[in-house]
Amino acid sequence: MALLPVKKRERPGGELSRFHDEMDDLISSFFQPWESPLWRTGRWPAIDVTEKDDHFLVHAEVPGCKPDDIDISVSGNILSISGEKKQQEEVKEKGYYHAERVFGSFRRDLTLSGDLDPNKIEATYKDGILNIKVPKSEKAKPVKIKVKGQ
Repeated sequence: MALLPVKKRERPGGELSRFHDEMDDLISSFFQPWESPLWRTGRWPAIDVTEKDDHFLVHAEVPGCKPDDIDISVSGNILSISGEKKQQEEVKEKGYYHAERVFGSFRRDLTLSGDLDPNKIEATYKDGILNIKVPKSEKAKPVKIKVKGQ
């Protein structure tokens, strides 16, 4: 998913006003957090959903999270993924100290079509990617009807 830049309303004043706007953007971007735009807009984690005949596959990018920090729940046909990102780095050397911390919680609710079988959901986590297999219930699976000739 690509995020498109928002066109700003132009101020009267021509070239000098445009330069002023560009400098504002440059200075603002310097003080923004270094995380991806998805983190800042609340659309984090990035998620891909694929529907198969008998299940859904959900892939969520959650780098920096640990499996114990992620909660998955189902209510009806809504799959909820929530958790907390806690990342801390500290380096102490002679004449040098560096500390960096990133904390924040997230929640994504996905409405999946059809009836789900919550008792058979499987979730795995590897290298910052959360993979969830959500089986459809028997009554939600498509049934192929054979047409008989006369």
